[in-house]
Amino acid sequence: MLDSVGQMDLPKLIIFDLDFTLWDCGGTWCDCLSPPFTVRNNRIWDRGDRQIRLYEDVSSILDQCDADGVPMALATRTEQPPWARELIDLLGLSHRFVHAEIYPSSKLKHFAELQKASGIDFAEMLLFDDEMRNILEVSKLGVTSILVKEGLTRQIFEDAFRKHAAQRERRD
Repeated sequence: MLDSVGQMDLPKLIIFDLDFTLWDCGGTWCDCLSPPFTVRNNRIWDRGDRQIRLYEDVSSILDQCDADGVPMALATRTEQPPWARELIDLLGLSHRFVHAEIYPSSKLKHFAELQKASGIDFAEMLLFDDEMRNILEVSKLGVTSILVKEGLTRQIFEDAFRKHAAQRERRD
């Protein structure tokens, strides 16, 4: 994955939020969209003509995680889980995630469920999220938590692995 991060330093589970992290829903959250969703010219649109798209680096980042054998999960709070799941399907992402916690609740509940389902210690997890409240809340569990301000980029992703490796080194 990264030359400066050894295979043993990779997280055992990478967790992504959706809105403003993996995708842009026309500048709003997916539960503020207006279904039905349609595909026109290989692009996804809602009824209000807002385009839903992955941020530029996201596809290659997900490909890299798959290639390196690092399992991925979703943890997102939304008032419209069926809409989020439909968009995940339309974007062709469903097969990439081994776990998905998609419902209106605290990230602490999401992570408790992820830990229970995966058996992976919080310290071996890496989260990307756009909300500081989630970063602060989940960091207290021992999860390496990375703030994503305007969509996940390659630079944020690579910096996160260095941060995760450094946190792991401090614990050992």
